[in-house]
Amino acid sequence: MNDLSILLDYYNPFDDFDNSDVKKTFKRVFKEDVEQEQLIWHKDKNDRKIKVIWGTGWKLQMDNELPFDLEVGQNYFIEKETFHRLHKGNSELKLEIKEY
Repeated sequence: MNDLSILLDYYNPFDDFDNSDVKKTFKRVFKEDVEQEQLIWHKDKNDRKIKVIWGTGWKLQMDNELPFDLEVGQNYFIEKETFHRLHKGNSELKLEIKEY
């Protein structure tokens, strides 16, 4: 593995999986061993609805707000161009993401 691939792995602490059954929907998995420093503030180009499939102890923090617990089975809406980040939990995190 070269330095560039190590750097890209560090800044993409997740794996995405296409969901060919539903348009503009994909699954995203954050591994349990992800480093908190990898979960950076960012914003997305599209509105997103996030459904938590699996994970414990993970939190979502929106810009200028305190972090809140992510709950399995719940949906969360993230408006495009809004800064947000995840806080690491104590398990793997699996999400279903739909973009609008």
